Amino acid sequence: MIGSDAFSFVNVLNKAANAAWKRNEVIDNNLANVDTPDFKRSDVTFETYLAKELTGRDTLSKKVRNLDLSKLGATTYLDHSTLDYRKDGNNVDVDTEEAYLADNQIKFYALLDSMTQEFSRIRSVLQR
Repeated sequence: MIGSDAFSFVNVLNKAANAAWKRNEVIDNNLANVDTPDFKRSDVTFETYLAKELTGRDTLSKKVRNLDLSKLGATTYLDHSTLDYRKDGNNVDVDTEEAYLADNQIKFYALLDSMTQEFSRIRSVLQR
């Protein structure tokens, strides 16, 4: 993490990008185990933690500046839903996982683009 208020947004975006990267890995693992009997799909929780940390009456800038980044982490969990797609107990659906993967990749690249824009803003201020 970069230790300056100027980089507060970048630090949060970095945490979100790390969570998206982790989600890609988890989805890839789900797809790799599509034929494993009794395998239960996994997923990652991050957005709910971020939303919880950003609640309140302050402005977004103030919330981000005062955010405790140690509370923001991506947590992997098993989906133990009673929904099994096959008789062998596996609950991974290839089409669903591929849709999640595509959605997550779009989010990941949007986060990278946002970080690039933040650095461009900082660079333009420093050049003046």
